[in-house]
Amino acid sequence: MIQTTRRSLLTVSAAALALATLPRVALAATAPIFAEGGIAINGTDPVAYFTENRPVAGDPQFSTDYMGATWYFASAENLDQFRNAPEEFAPQFGGYCAYAASKGYIAPTVPEAWTIYEGKLYLNANLRARELWLEDIPGNIALAQDNWPNILK
Repeated sequence: MIQTTRRSLLTVSAAALALATLPRVALAATAPIFAEGGIAINGTDPVAYFTENRPVAGDPQFSTDYMGATWYFASAENLDQFRNAPEEFAPQFGGYCAYAASKGYIAPTVPEAWTIYEGKLYLNANLRARELWLEDIPGNIALAQDNWPNILK
């Protein structure tokens, strides 16, 4: 039988306080691009959202590295367009869920939940997040931009 004494409670409390005041180990920062397995935005061609108005699966034979991730494209033409101006085609907030960024956290995305607003691509975690995103795009962008510098730390 274990007997709890005042002294043992004080010892446990002191140990917990000591642990709480120790410097915390720095965790690795989140990658700036949503890239499962090193492949950006689920292997979807970011240029196709603009040129075909829909998500299109990229092909590994048409790929490039950008911001620490490998990006796939459906054609050599789309690959060239991206290489010439990646900032015009890469999704905002690193391809992480734009709605989640507006709430102060990151979330993965799915190709089907997307929006182009004022010439920029925004991806969302799912279609429900996209619905919430669409309720106030300018407001959500402003919130996400304010949150973004600290989210990846």
